[in-house]
Amino acid sequence: MYDNNNINTGGQQFYSAPQNYDPQTGMPMGGATASDGPMGTSPVNAGPIHASQGAPAQSSAAKKHGIFGKIMMTVCMGLLFGLFAGVGFYAVNLVTSDQLKPGPSPAPVFEQTTAPQNSPVQGSYPGTYPDIPTEWRVLTTEETDITEVVADVMPSMVSITEHYQLSTTYWGHTYTQDGEASGSGIIIGETDDEYVIVTNNHVVSDADDIAVTFIDGSEVSAYLKGLEPSMDIAVISVLKSDLESGTIDQIRVAELGDSSGLVLGQNVIAIGNALGYGQSVTTGIVSALNREITTSDGNTGTYIQTDAAINPGNSGGALLNMAGQVIGINSNKIGGSAVEGMGYAIPITSVKEIIIDLMGRDTLIEVDEKDMGYIGIYMQEVTPEISAYYGIPQGIYVSEVAEGGGAEKAGIKNGDIITGFQGSSITSNDSLTRLMKYYAKGDEVEVTFVRNENGEYVEHTVTVTLGEKPGK
Repeated sequence: MYDNNNINTGGQQFYSAPQNYDPQTGMPMGGATASDGPMGTSPVNAGPIHASQGAPAQSSAAKKHGIFGKIMMTVCMGLLFGLFAGVGFYAVNLVTSDQLKPGPSPAPVFEQTTAPQNSPVQGSYPGTYPDIPTEWRVLTTEETDITEVVADVMPSMVSITEHYQLSTTYWGHTYTQDGEASGSGIIIGETDDEYVIVTNNHVVSDADDIAVTFIDGSEVSAYLKGLEPSMDIAVISVLKSDLESGTIDQIRVAELGDSSGLVLGQNVIAIGNALGYGQSVTTGIVSALNREITTSDGNTGTYIQTDAAINPGNSGGALLNMAGQVIGINSNKIGGSAVEGMGYAIPITSVKEIIIDLMGRDTLIEVDEKDMGYIGIYMQEVTPEISAYYGIPQGIYVSEVAEGGGAEKAGIKNGDIITGFQGSSITSNDSLTRLMKYYAKGDEVEVTFVRNENGEYVEHTVTVTLGEKPGK
């Protein structure tokens, strides 16, 4: 019988009779030869093929088709994986790119914010949930670009130059030498007639004359208003009549802050006339608070310690917070150059009342030497060493009272120790002598002294009318 199955090859239909095939070679056994077939075609291209002969050919094609399909599937899956991976990496990069951009490193600051009202823990957990704080500490950032802060406060800063005269006695002869020193100051007040400046006492206490340089480079004379040596504070003033209108337009009064709220690690800015070169800016942090230090003149106080550079010439300059408020008055006298990374500033809150008192005093104008007044005492300085050894207050020991002088008339006696003059502390002969040059004979001044009464030193304040110095 004939198999009615057919194979379509090249648009022709071929029918084949049943034949036996060699199971090993797959060739027909007997009957037609390899050249049999219509049109003399080869069995490879066309020819009569039995249905049972087509089975091996179809199996081989299916295998080839299956292998090719697997290869294509693998390739497609690889392409899809690469596509999705690329999209994923792009998305991650897009989200994080802004955070990875280079820029200034912000300093961390902690702020208090109210916690959400709803509990973040949801579900039916039968145990006890952890307590949720009513206040969470949330990390925010503090601006580290200080250019705007510096630009705002710089018109409030001044450079101070003091001129003084050193005297030395050698073999009965007195030799003098002119000297100059630099410091800094902060404009803290203004009246109709003057600008008021705070600085360190040691910057101006030895000065024969004081010059102040403002932001535009103009330099004018300054006058003393008051000193507080025990706190190393001094207030001076500049008359507006000595300034050009262009300079006045640029001057600004500084804002005083609150040093009591400082914390360790807080960012600070130091501005001052370092080494006398003009205003310079350094930055740092609050390294320590309430640092107790005894200065070379025997006064003990508590200070802000910072790693912002405070060099000679910075004394009297400002220590600022990041809002541009004055939180301290720098003092190179304390730290000096003995160590690096340890500068000190007087906390503004601890001296604010003293500054206000000194600001309210009359501006002192030096009088002619021939008109200078005289208290009427012979004095001996009580140094810190003498004070500690004998257990007596530091100041000026009255070794003798001039007969008929202002001190005698006011009730001052031998053995009294003068500790104050016109509200300023007196710790040395020089501190009193330099104040006396602002007062003329006939002026009334307040003198504070202590007197040993039954083993205890009792403070007294009297009004002395200055007389004429003997020998005139």
